[in-house]
Amino acid sequence: MEMKTKTTAGLGTLAAVAIGGLLLSNRVRLSTGDTPSVSVHRTLDVQVPVGKTIAMAAAMAAGAMLISKLMQRARESSSTSSVSESIELEVPVRTAYNQWTQFEEFPRFMESVEQVRQLDDTHLHWRATVAGKPKEWDSEITEQIPDQRIAWRSTSGARNAGVVTFDKIGENRTRVMLQMDYDPQTPGALKLTAKGNLKRFKDLVERSGVETGDWRGTVAPH
Repeated sequence: MEMKTKTTAGLGTLAAVAIGGLLLSNRVRLSTGDTPSVSVHRTLDVQVPVGKTIAMAAAMAAGAMLISKLMQRARESSSTSSVSESIELEVPVRTAYNQWTQFEEFPRFMESVEQVRQLDDTHLHWRATVAGKPKEWDSEITEQIPDQRIAWRSTSGARNAGVVTFDKIGENRTRVMLQMDYDPQTPGALKLTAKGNLKRFKDLVERSGVETGDWRGTVAPH
């Protein structure tokens, strides 16, 4: 379907701003002649008086810059960093799992975590230092299966979510895998932190040989 519209100076400027934004994604084809025209997906022709060409070009450039900034902000707001690390422990899977359920003891092996308060069976409040800045947030356990997995997501503060799994690979050997999705400014540092946290967890559990407590409840996925 073809639609042609002659514009006044005011409407032409507004159209140029919009068209300038579309130019950014290569959705517009410009053609010149006695009456410069802009063809959008070959369905819309906006005819512009020759005398207005300079003003229209400026408006189109402004539109492109505006759309570019909006697109950049959208990409930044939706970007996340993913980290996956694993380690093998010389303890039974039950021991490794039980120790991980002791959330308030996380500061013993998570170097950036200052405090974890367990509000109830499925809700925690965290205080930590992230990228050199103090942060606090709440999280919710979204799934928990004894000796298999614990999953969580944040409910306030910095966005983060993840899951830790426990796999029996021998009578007294367990593989612990930690997977996280986070929204930090320094994903490389987060990867190093996750790896270091697992190493310190291994040292903690293997040194004592037994867990300091346990919670064997189940949380259905939600």
